[in-house]
Amino acid sequence: EMASRIQAMRVKLVEVLKELGSTHDWSHVTEQIGMFAFTGMSSDMCDELTSKYSIFLTKDGRISLAGLNDGNIEYVAKAVHAVTDGKSITA
Repeated sequence: EMASRIQAMRVKLVEVLKELGSTHDWSHVTEQIGMFAFTGMSSDMCDELTSKYSIFLTKDGRISLAGLNDGNIEYVAKAVHAVTDGKSITA
């Protein structure tokens, strides 16, 4: 159950990012497995997510997907889009 819920959150996060207009290829997020996702965001992007949006993740862009749910995924996606729009990420 938990594994399928986390995979569904991966898919939903990428879907919402695309709906918001993200032009990044986020397929690496949906192709990964486990409770964490390597996002490809820089340490500066991670710092901005933490300071502006209170989203905590490691400086190498690894985020816990276990904390995502239908109630917060849009907020997280909007924040990720805000800090990555127009900037490069590593896949």
